[in-house]
Order: sequence, then C-alpha cells, then structure tokens
Amino acid sequence: MAFEYLIGVDGGGTGTRVVVADAHGRELARASGAPSALGLGIPSAWQAIDETISRAFGDIGKTSWSHAACAIGLGLSGVHNAQWEQAFTQAAPGFAALTVATDGFTTLLGAHAGQPGAIVAVGTGIVGEAWFGGQKKHTVSAWGFPSGDEGSGAWIGLKAAQLAERALDGRAARGKLADAVIAYFGGTIDATFAWLGRATQTTFAQLAPLVLQTGADDEAAMGILHAAGKEIAAVAQALDPDAQLPIALCGGLADALRPWMPDSLTQRAQAPKSDSASGAIYLIKERVHG
Repeated sequence: MAFEYLIGVDGGGTGTRVVVADAHGRELARASGAPSALGLGIPSAWQAIDETISRAFGDIGKTSWSHAACAIGLGLSGVHNAQWEQAFTQAAPGFAALTVATDGFTTLLGAHAGQPGAIVAVGTGIVGEAWFGGQKKHTVSAWGFPSGDEGSGAWIGLKAAQLAERALDGRAARGKLADAVIAYFGGTIDATFAWLGRATQTTFAQLAPLVLQTGADDEAAMGILHAAGKEIAAVAQALDPDAQLPIALCGGLADALRPWMPDSLTQRAQAPKSDSASGAIYLIKERVHG
C-alpha cells in the first residue's frame, strides 16, 4: 500500500479538526474547519473534511494534494448509526486507505496514547467510551440530539432555550440566564420563534456559554449545570462501574463543566494526553502498519 501521508480527522457538530502526519505518523500540520457530524448530512461532512485537509496542507506550503497519496483515519459523530456510516464510506474519495470509528473511540485513543482506558467526551454532544484492550469495548450515551446527549453543550443549550420560552410566557422568572438567552434570540417572541425554527444541535450548543457565564449567580443556570454534571458522572459510572481503567475528561466543555461534576468523578479523572484527531492517527496507523 503506497501513501505519503497519514490523515487524522475529528469530526463533530461544532467543527472538524485535522492532523496531517508523514507516513510514519510524525505530525506535520493541524487545521480546523466546519462541522462534519454525519447527522448534518454526508455531502456536507465530506466537503468540510476535504476543505479542512486542504487548509492543513496549505500550512506546510502544499497548495494541492491527492486523496490517493493519503491514508485517512476518521473519528466522527454519528458513526454509531450504521446506515450513515455506510453512506459516508461509500461516498469517500479515493484514499489509499480509510478507516472510520466513533469520535468517542478516537478521543479515547488520543487521551490514552493508543492504550486502553476510558473517556467521557463533552462537547456539542456527549459520549463515553471504555476500551479494555483487544475487542472489549463499551460505549455509553451517544444516542444523539435531541433524544439523548444529556449533559452536552446542545442539551445545556436546549434547557436554556426552554427556560427562555417559559420566561417569555410568564411561566418562569426573568433571571439573568433567561434575559441573556432572550436577548441572544433577538429580544422578542417573533425573533425567538425564528431562531428556534433554524436551530440545530450546533446552534443550541452555542447557548451553553450563556449558561456558564450566569452559573455563579443565577438559580436556573446553576440547576442546569448541576444536572449536566450529574449526567456526565452517570456516563462515567456506567462505562466502568469498578473503576478498573484510567479515565480522562475530554472535549471542548469538559474543563468548563468540571466544577459542576461530582467529586467522585473529578478526583480520579486525568488530563488527556492528546486529542481525537491524534487518536485518529493511531487508528489509521494500526490499520496500515498493524
């Protein structure tokens, strides 16, 4: 199998992160781009991935690149849906080699440098992954928004939007969080309806910073954040009830939500060694080098 580069991709509902490495896995460049979660559509996922790869190659002075010269590993939100995964791989350009896993599993590989362990990754969505070595894996959550993803940025944002709706109706008090979300929507009921009509998991997650900003002195925000912390801890407990594995808290919201998590989780959690895009490099290295 001939290729010049290894590509690692972390694709979620908020953005896409790419690592370009040489054929031995030595990192050459990184880039970020538009979301590539499969729930947002297969064509848009591939477009975001290709554009982000091009941006990374541009940073090392390559204005053009060939799919055939690259072996690619991808950790993507939505891969747990077998139909989406099949459609995604069938639509793939002609890479020299390709392997796909959940973004949770590549986050685990990055967090523990390719070794067994557990992670809870909290961003737009939430997923827990445990790998005990070999084929023994366990996944918790990752059911997808809006029916799942409890504790995630999108879930926090949904709770904030529901609070704003109740406040506009007079069913809830107009506290700091409610006022901030209503202002974000545009300040009126009509503007709120218009925002909600266009809302996705990504845009709901963009409300999470408002909840965090008001969490110190707004009772409703505190309640949402405490509930999120409990949901994250429940994922960790279900993953590895006997605490056999080292566990890392990962994702764009993990640090911000850490103060709201129970001590039983935060006291044993460690910092991740690397990220999901680097984990995808471990994934494709195993595929092509064994």
